[in-house]
Amino acid sequence: MTWAVSDDSNASDVAVVGSGPNGLAAAVLFAAAGLSVTVVEAQSEPGGGVRTEELDLGVPLRHDLCSAVHPMAAASPFFRGFGLGERGVEFGFPDVSFAHPLDGAPAGIAYRSLDRTIEELGGSHSSDGRIWRRVMGPLVDAVETVRDIGLSDMRHPPASALTPKGLVAALTMAGRALELGTSVWDRVTDAHRCGAMLTGVGAHANTALPSLAGAGTALMLGSLAHAPGWPLPIGGSQVITDALLADLRARGATVLCDRRIESAAALPPARVYVFDTSVWTLAKVFGDRLAPRYRRALRRFRPGNGVAKVDFALSGPVPWADPRISAAGTVHLCGDRAQMKRAEADTTAGRHNERPMALLSQPTVVDATRIGAGGALPLWTYAHVPNGSTRDMTATMTAQIERFAPGFRDVIIGSRCIPAADLHRHNANYRGGDIAVGHVSLYRMAARPVAKWNPYRTSLPNVYLCSGATPPGPGVHGMSGVHAATRVLRQHFGIHSMPDIGP
Repeated sequence: MTWAVSDDSNASDVAVVGSGPNGLAAAVLFAAAGLSVTVVEAQSEPGGGVRTEELDLGVPLRHDLCSAVHPMAAASPFFRGFGLGERGVEFGFPDVSFAHPLDGAPAGIAYRSLDRTIEELGGSHSSDGRIWRRVMGPLVDAVETVRDIGLSDMRHPPASALTPKGLVAALTMAGRALELGTSVWDRVTDAHRCGAMLTGVGAHANTALPSLAGAGTALMLGSLAHAPGWPLPIGGSQVITDALLADLRARGATVLCDRRIESAAALPPARVYVFDTSVWTLAKVFGDRLAPRYRRALRRFRPGNGVAKVDFALSGPVPWADPRISAAGTVHLCGDRAQMKRAEADTTAGRHNERPMALLSQPTVVDATRIGAGGALPLWTYAHVPNGSTRDMTATMTAQIERFAPGFRDVIIGSRCIPAADLHRHNANYRGGDIAVGHVSLYRMAARPVAKWNPYRTSLPNVYLCSGATPPGPGVHGMSGVHAATRVLRQHFGIHSMPDIGP
């Protein structure tokens, strides 16, 4: 069955449902190829998880609604081709990509400089420094291959991985993932700070640890911490969305907000539909029109752990016990590797840990435009919680920061928590607070959301999925949209070459 209104003179060539970075990336490719495009969005503003809003938590400040730090956007082939810099988007790169405070010990500090990171871990003669170089050195040297593998469709090996250097990098990455993502790590190394730092980066996968999915996340994001770094967009994440929208409007695309699609009858007429939504929205819209086997496969695709977001307005900087953390754009809060493993195990089992894995971003480290009246500062935080959690995590997050920054409570002006159960009100894709749009595992990194050669095409031949529920998975990179769009262009419009998306 084909779902379309092909005889409608007002039908677009392509309708994109959902305006997150993947949906907008797909729409940009379609419009650049000369197709007529309509984007529909349920929220009053487009952008999905890439939005910035002004909150008054005692003082007006601009806070990022979801994503804040963008290593994958800086590395993404789509965004590099799109030319964010030429379109006025400026990235600020902190000297410290991420920091990992520890109880009663110096923090682990990942500088953009690999050599400086190793030096402050004790140098190549220390266990921490030696292992950081062994794990990260080869991947940083071949970061293009690491990036291309991590942002691929998980079906076709990227060209950079087929060179001798690329093959070595791919094999090295696989070997390190097996080491870090299993109990082998704890048996073969006593690198306390290095182990905590790698585990903290792997915890971005928001799943039980150790895991191969977490290890793959750690290796990719860890290598990007040194090349090119973990940047923050000057002005907030909204500037990325604004650049995409400006391009679409210049190419004549239509973007419609406040258009919630809950049934197929509500879809605008189009020849092809591309959904930047969760699989559960897709299943709700088409219901029995989807083939039974495909529907069953979607039912097996389950949501991942949730996050609760806590925004703070501060009267001054966080008073970190280790002052080096003040230069970090991102901070991982939980403790050592054993503490993170316990916290993530509790979350996965549906329990709240009183010291959960948490992420923190200090945007004003590189972005003075975000400083408010009287020097007030925004602070962005997430805590990992069970999916669907209704708990207000403000007190827990405050205590977790105070643990590593005594006196933090004294600089709080105000705060706001969005519990995991409420995140869908800002983005329907975040079911129960799952910002990854589906459970992350080694299997589900490829079989997102189903195990088929073309995971973007649904059982309806002109309906596609392009959200983070498809390869390469979550993150602000636009590549799920690119992979889906290239298939649509080829299969439905006979366009086999990549259109020029540059400014």
